[in-house]
Amino acid sequence: MGKPGPLSLNTMTVRDQFSLAQCVEACQRHGITGISPWRDKLAECGVPRAAKLIRDAGLTVTGLCRGGMFPAADAAGRQAAIADNKRAVDEAAAIGAQCLVLVVGGLPRGSKDIAGARRQVQDGIAAVLEHGRASNVPLAIEPLHPMYAADRACVNTIDQAIDLCDRLGEGVGIAVDVYHVWWDPNLAAAIARARGRILAFHICDWLVPTADMLQDRGMMGDGVIDIPAIRGLVEAAGYRGFCEVEIMSANNWWKRPGDEVLQTCLERHATVV
Repeated sequence: MGKPGPLSLNTMTVRDQFSLAQCVEACQRHGITGISPWRDKLAECGVPRAAKLIRDAGLTVTGLCRGGMFPAADAAGRQAAIADNKRAVDEAAAIGAQCLVLVVGGLPRGSKDIAGARRQVQDGIAAVLEHGRASNVPLAIEPLHPMYAADRACVNTIDQAIDLCDRLGEGVGIAVDVYHVWWDPNLAAAIARARGRILAFHICDWLVPTADMLQDRGMMGDGVIDIPAIRGLVEAAGYRGFCEVEIMSANNWWKRPGDEVLQTCLERHATVV
C-alpha cells in the first residue's frame, strides 16, 4: 500500500486553541493542504471572510461539519432542522466544501422509537437533498458508533448509511470515520459496497480505556484502531481523497499548543496512517 492521501485539518482537532482564521494560518505554516471547518468556527469568522481566507490560502475544503440532527418530537422541530440544513448547504457552497457532513441525530426527547427516528432521518435528508444537488454540495451521511445512537446518530453502520443512499439516490454519500466504524464485523464488505460513494475519510484513534464517550479520542497510533487496514479498504473502494484528522480531546490534545498538535498530526499521518 502506498502513502496516504494528503492531510486535512478538521478544526475540531484544535477547537480550544485556534479560531478558523488561525487554523488557516496554521495550515499554511505546517504545509497542510486541506481544511474542514465546523459551523461554529465558520459563524465566528463570518462566511464571506472565511471563504476568502481559505481561497487565498489555496486550501481544499474537504467538508463542512455539520448538518443533520433531523429527528424531533414535533413537525415544527423537524421543519426547523430541515431549514437549518439548507442553510448549512449554502454555507458549504460558499466556502467550496466538497461535502456537507451529516450527523443525523438520535431519538427525539422522550421517545424510545429508534425505527421512527431513522424514518425521520430519511425524510429529513430527502427534504434537503434537492437543495444540495442544486448547490453542488453532496450530503455525506456519517455513521456514528452505536454508543451515540440515542442522542447523536441513529445511523450506526456503513451498511445502514448505504441503504439510505440507495433509497435517496444521487447527491448523497457517506463519510467514513475510523473512530465510529472500526469495530464493525462487516466492515470490509460494507466499505466495498460503498464504492463510489465515499465522500470523506476521517482519522483518529480509539483509546483504551476511553475516559469520555465524546471528548476522549486519541491521536493516530495511540489506540487500538488498525488505521492502515481501514485506509486500504476505502482506497480499494475507489477513494482518492484526503485523510481528515478529527480529534476531540478535552483532557489532552485541546490543552496542548496548537502547533504541537498539528506537528504531531503530520508525524503520525506519515508513520501510522
